[in-house]
Amino acid sequence: MRRRRRSNDWGFPRWRSYEGSGNAPQALRRCDRAGCDQPGTCPAPKAPNRPERWWFCAAHAAEYNRRWDYFAGLDAESAREAEADDMTTSRAYRRAAHWDWSEGDESRSRAERDALKVLELEADADSEAIKAAYRRLAKANHPDLNPGDAEAEARFRAARAAYAILTEAGARRSK
Repeated sequence: MRRRRRSNDWGFPRWRSYEGSGNAPQALRRCDRAGCDQPGTCPAPKAPNRPERWWFCAAHAAEYNRRWDYFAGLDAESAREAEADDMTTSRAYRRAAHWDWSEGDESRSRAERDALKVLELEADADSEAIKAAYRRLAKANHPDLNPGDAEAEARFRAARAAYAILTEAGARRSK
């Protein structure tokens, strides 16, 4: 049986070369903007619908994107036709339906909006309206006033949880 030889790779520093090990250092791509020595990490198209790319640093990519005109070189009629064609082919990429579910001014979270629905309030209700709605629902559905009514007890618990969510959110906002 052949005796195994010891490896020269004892960790750092590496005594053997990087060739063939798959750990060769990668060449750093530079920004394609003349005179820039930053790494080119942002690809940008050289022409519409073409695979060729420029590689810019973040600053030059932002500058490039500000001046990008997709319809450059087209007259007004051709630009309208190209835009209409793009709109018909991109119908599969429509705005997500759940974006339309939001209500109000988006200052409240989804849990807060759900809590307002439980309290039967609009999305822009203030703290006084929230307190009044909670008291109204608590009085109507309290287990002491409705003994043995499981549905009323469930509505009371839901109203209490909704009020807790809204008061905690109000306290967080006021900090």
